[in-house]
Amino acid sequence: MKSADNSAEHTLAVRKMFSAIAPTYDLLNRVLSFGIDVRWRREMVDKLPKGELSILDLACGTGDVAIEIVRRRPQARVAGADLSPPMLTAAKPKVVKWKMDDAITLTAASGEELPYADGVFDGVTIAFGIRNVTNRDRALMEMHRVLKPGGQALILDFSIPPNPLVRVGYGFYFHRVLPLLGGLVSGNYEAYKYLPRSVEGFPPRDEFASLMEECGFSKVEWKDFTFGVATLYEGTKS
Repeated sequence: MKSADNSAEHTLAVRKMFSAIAPTYDLLNRVLSFGIDVRWRREMVDKLPKGELSILDLACGTGDVAIEIVRRRPQARVAGADLSPPMLTAAKPKVVKWKMDDAITLTAASGEELPYADGVFDGVTIAFGIRNVTNRDRALMEMHRVLKPGGQALILDFSIPPNPLVRVGYGFYFHRVLPLLGGLVSGNYEAYKYLPRSVEGFPPRDEFASLMEECGFSKVEWKDFTFGVATLYEGTKS
C-alpha cells in the first residue's frame, strides 16, 4: 500500500501529465485506437437504462462519455468530474457545440473524494480512468456512496489480452509504436510511456471484480472488447 505522501505525489503527477496532453487528447485517442474507442464508449453507455437519469461521469476528460450519454439518453443529466482542469477546459466547447450545456455540468474533482451527497446518482461511469487512480478501493467506495440503491457502476478500461499471440502484437504496439506516435503528436513522450505501464500494473479481471465486490457492489460482471484489449466492468449498489 502506498503511503499518504506517495499517494499525493502520484495523484499530482497524473494530474500534471493529463493536463499537459489535454490539447491533443481527442486526436490521439482516435488515431492510436484506430477509432475503436468510440465504439467501446457507446457500448458502455448503452448499458445505462433509459429515462430521466442522473449520471456521474468520472475522469470525464474532454467530455466524450458525457456527451454520448446525453446523445443516447436525451433525458439524462450528467455531472462530469475530472482531476485535470485543462481537460475540463477542452470539454466545455464540445459541450456547447452539442448544445448540451443545460444537461452537462463539469467539475474539477478527485475520484477518491467526490463533492457529492450520498445516494444522488442513478449511474456512475468511468472510461479509461480507474487505472490512474492511486487508491482504487477508495474511489470504488466513493462511487458506491454516491449511487442510489439499485444504481449502476460502469467501468471501462484497457486490459491485457488473454490470447498469447494477440498479447505479443499488443505489447509491441503499446511499448514501441504508441509511445512514439503519442510523443510526436503531443510532445509528451513520458505520458505515452506511462500508458502501457499503467495497463500492465492494473489487476487481472477477476481480481478487480473481487475488489468491486469488497467495496460494496453486487452482481459484478465483466465483458471483453476487441480480443480483450479493453474490458467493461459492471456492478450494482444493492
